[in-house]
Amino acid sequence: AAAGPAAAAGAAESAASTDSSAPPRKGRTMAGVPFERRTTVRVGIIGLGNRGGSMIDLFLAVPGVRVVALCDPVKAKTESAAAKVVRAGQPAPAVYTNGEADYENLCARGDLDFVYVATPWDFHFEMAKSAMLNGKHVGVECPIAMRLDELWQLVDLSERTRRHCMQLENCCYGKNEMRVLRMAHAGKFGELLHGAGAYNHDLRGLMFDPDYYEGPWRRLWHTRLRGDLYPNHGFGPVANYMDINRGDRAVSITSVGTPALGLAEYRAAHMPPGDPSWKETYIESDRTISLVRTAKGRVIRLEHDVSTPHPYSRINSLGGTKGVFEDYPERIYIEPDHTDDSWGDFGKYADWDHWLWKEHANPPGGHGGMDYIMVFRLMQCVRLGLVPDFDVYDAATWTAPVPLSHASLKANGAPQQIPDFTRGEWRNARAGVDSGRPEE
Repeated sequence: AAAGPAAAAGAAESAASTDSSAPPRKGRTMAGVPFERRTTVRVGIIGLGNRGGSMIDLFLAVPGVRVVALCDPVKAKTESAAAKVVRAGQPAPAVYTNGEADYENLCARGDLDFVYVATPWDFHFEMAKSAMLNGKHVGVECPIAMRLDELWQLVDLSERTRRHCMQLENCCYGKNEMRVLRMAHAGKFGELLHGAGAYNHDLRGLMFDPDYYEGPWRRLWHTRLRGDLYPNHGFGPVANYMDINRGDRAVSITSVGTPALGLAEYRAAHMPPGDPSWKETYIESDRTISLVRTAKGRVIRLEHDVSTPHPYSRINSLGGTKGVFEDYPERIYIEPDHTDDSWGDFGKYADWDHWLWKEHANPPGGHGGMDYIMVFRLMQCVRLGLVPDFDVYDAATWTAPVPLSHASLKANGAPQQIPDFTRGEWRNARAGVDSGRPEE
């Protein structure tokens, strides 16, 4: 279910705020803070629709993980997920199906270490907040919140409660992304100059499908904000290549957008008269293009388009003084390997694959295996008491384009300052997704 009109109006209004001054720190930094080591990771899952209902299979597939509690107001989905837990040989989980606020009871349990949130965007902030206030580490599907003030609240709460709050960005664990990451950090691209990422995915059919999403929540965001609603898949990997929050930081964003025509045209062609969607007015740009500038002067281009017909692409490119990689389709050109102005075969660089992909060559699950790699690595970090590959500062940075691109569009493309959520910690180099293989 979607949030009510008042919440939607508040989200749109607050999205225009661009105050980049860092409020006083209420706790200590969470950069470099490890999890507490434990033999078994006890997980609670909130949201068992398309995403949560499939991701539970991966949590059950990872050794040392027990799914203890499940929550979804749709009772049938919770029952189906609970049956999966039992079939996996684990005790029957506790279930919470008593309305949209029952997640608070799940978060209050004393036998959970980690809460996974896979619900509509409207609920992400409150659920992450509830988990931390109840002493749980929390991982949230994209985006982690929709407002700038909410991002700051999550940063402050993570620091105050000493609980990790993470954006579970699966694309950071894609095979290509991790190979490029290792090559970039080894200097194969020279000094890094520019990168690009996107979420260009034709979702028109799914957004108007009454059975795919639980209510029209995703489509309704196109009536509220004009900017990049889903920047994380493109921004996260490029931020990793450039060590954003680990030696560099994103300092500003400027955005432009096309008219909002695609959803209305699709509705006219496919939806019958009297359908509730005819009451909606779409303002989200069909394609939003943003330029992010970093403290080192690098440039990151972000794109978002889910409203027009086009092949799927996250762009995923990286360029430096020694060459460039571009994805969709994958291709590479770096010196001294290439000298003829013709793209090279990226497959020849398989030796640069991350250790996770070398050890899990054929991972189960969707999205080419990146979902499993993400869950495996996350649970490994929790179980072994390691520092997570990314933290609340990354979550806030990767999500900041949601409100700030909207604000830039409203200001005719004027640059908006991206807050320093780390409060200066970004200057310190530290490991991230390219961390080495741990000793068990």
